[in-house]
Amino acid sequence: MKNRLVLLLAGVTALLPLTAHAAEVKANVECTMKFELKGWSVFFEDATGHGVVTCNNGQKADVHLKVQGGGLSFGKFNVLDGSGTFSDVTSIDQIYGGYLAATAEAGAGKSGTASVYTKGVVSLALAGTGQGMEIGFDFGKLEIRPAKPKPGKK
Repeated sequence: MKNRLVLLLAGVTALLPLTAHAAEVKANVECTMKFELKGWSVFFEDATGHGVVTCNNGQKADVHLKVQGGGLSFGKFNVLDGSGTFSDVTSIDQIYGGYLAATAEAGAGKSGTASVYTKGVVSLALAGTGQGMEIGFDFGKLEIRPAKPKPGKK
């Protein structure tokens, strides 16, 4: 009986590195997002947009974006050709939900923007170029939801 227990423990111990490696492989999903966003701010920021998230495991999703926040910011903006990179994602399902950020902006005419949003262990680094005028800082929330299917599209 004692020999069987030792063999069982040895077998379980031998499998531990394999399960740890499987969890590590699962955590290495890389997801990126291409997006566009339009909005304004006068003490309160409000913006909406859409994007496409693509992961290196073949998963892909159309998404709806909503940014809301408050602070000392003023302006109107239009982010074109935005891109984002998610970190610490194991599945595309983890990209959905609310992210928090503190950002600072200053720009007029054609300008660039970059910010980092977090949701638990998942982070999203965004960058983009756009048009408009905005100055100030705010504390905002980014909501990512699945996009509603377009009529006539399954």
